[in-house]
Amino acid sequence: MTAFNVRLQRAYDEPGPDDGRRVLVDRVWPRGRTKEHLRLDAWERDLGPSARLRQWFGHDPRRWEEFQARYHLELAEPGQAEKLDELADAARRGPLTLVYGARDREHNQARVIADEIERRLKATR
Repeated sequence: MTAFNVRLQRAYDEPGPDDGRRVLVDRVWPRGRTKEHLRLDAWERDLGPSARLRQWFGHDPRRWEEFQARYHLELAEPGQAEKLDELADAARRGPLTLVYGARDREHNQARVIADEIERRLKATR
């Protein structure tokens, strides 16, 4: 968990009792997972990286820096910024768990989204 109640969790890990609001932040539903298993409060499909960016990145850690830069540009779009503000509001009220399907726990879109949410929370302190 981060300093601002934002947690990251793979879709293949078991949901916990302290997860708070659970939001899937992938464009693609995690393979082999059911709604019941994920226990989501929301699926913010459009917050996931574009198909083009996702395919370019290919979860290659060598492309991580550039992926973050490109993804931040996508998240700066007006509709995306509004969704990020809503998630930041949720994190102000209690724990927020961003659920993602990637295997790599360090190099994934949920980490970038969490950074954006934290940036918003710091700005309103």
